[in-house]
Amino acid sequence: MIRMRGSLWAAAALLAIPAVAKSVVTSQSEIKWASGGTPGVSTAAVDGDMAKGASHFFLKYASGFVAPVHHHSPDHYVTTVSGNLVIIVDGKEQRVPPGSFFAFTGKQKHAARCEGSEDCVMFVDARGA
Repeated sequence: MIRMRGSLWAAAALLAIPAVAKSVVTSQSEIKWASGGTPGVSTAAVDGDMAKGASHFFLKYASGFVAPVHHHSPDHYVTTVSGNLVIIVDGKEQRVPPGSFFAFTGKQKHAARCEGSEDCVMFVDARGA
């Protein structure tokens, strides 16, 4: 038999509580695009707050938009949704068509551009603000 007293018992009880389940469902018609702060860039948050912590959001580059070399403080995991996106890492260009996945971790420097007549839309899993 294990004996616990006071706050030790309370701490053990808290550890046994399962995490609260959460569902997020956002239909395409509910997506609300906002300016990303740079001309040609729009964002649509669907989970979390991009300014405060981890979040999930859509990122849209207007056709012809070029993002200069930059990095993100939190790790980003990205899926291309639409458009002809080109990512440049270490001077090497890679095309990432719809359905492709890429990740930038550890403040990896990169650039990007949206080629063709269609806007480029990505879905981003950002692990911090």
